[in-house]
Amino acid sequence: AQIEHSSGVDANVIAAIWGLETRFGTRLGDIPVISATSTLAWEGRRGRFFEAQLLAALRILQAGDTTTDRMLGSWAGAMGHTQFIPSSFEAYAVDGDGDGRRDIWGSIADVMASTAHYLAQAGWQPGQPWGAEVALPDDFDYAQTERRSSDAWAAQGVRALKGELPRLESAAVIVPAGAKGPAFIVGPNFRAILRYNNATSYALAVGTLSDAIAGRAGIQQRWPREQVPLTHDDVRELQRQLNAAGYSVGTADVIMGPNTRRGLRAFQRDQGMIPDGFATQTLLERLTRQ
Repeated sequence: AQIEHSSGVDANVIAAIWGLETRFGTRLGDIPVISATSTLAWEGRRGRFFEAQLLAALRILQAGDTTTDRMLGSWAGAMGHTQFIPSSFEAYAVDGDGDGRRDIWGSIADVMASTAHYLAQAGWQPGQPWGAEVALPDDFDYAQTERRSSDAWAAQGVRALKGELPRLESAAVIVPAGAKGPAFIVGPNFRAILRYNNATSYALAVGTLSDAIAGRAGIQQRWPREQVPLTHDDVRELQRQLNAAGYSVGTADVIMGPNTRRGLRAFQRDQGMIPDGFATQTLLERLTRQ
């Protein structure tokens, strides 16, 4: 609560990140960060990145924030209660308890202050929610990627499942499980969480866990668990099949980027399907049969 008051960042969101990253501090990782980052720098696939993390970790030790024996983390060098990589520690960790050190392993005050500082620097907007679950009109255009005000979304027939839409000047509508799953309107604070971990599933997990911590209701709409997601190899095959069918999506790079989703929506539209750009095993099988 003190950190929320001083930073403007929702305490429930900070707690949710803590819970997702280390189960509220019960699983910090036991791999020496120097060993992890030096090994990954040598291994080579992301050599420059991990070399930078190794050097950052050495500077943290040199600054006296912690010691080698206490600098433990994950296999990829993420450290402490909320799993900062060394470069993020250098950029965002702060001394929350006033002892002159930034200790994200042993000081909960430092952990909470550092996590809040990260989100604040990522663009957190005090007083705004991360987003809300919404219902979409039958004729909703899933190809829209622009950010709009909540009033503009409401004019299209987007409505909150409970109460009113949050007052957001720059919001997107997302359907992480396609048209058959739940829909959400998300604003700047959702994007701030994405800066912490750039995965929609992560940011949505933080948002919904923070709601649960605050005593708010969880996701109301059914999640289509029968829809089997694609593997990396499946995504590559999907891109190949779309290219072969004349829906040019570029190189089969296993990234479900805007070109792939655009081609996928065009295929869905031609097949009389809802063009939500959401790829499933069933859709890949249908494309393969063309």
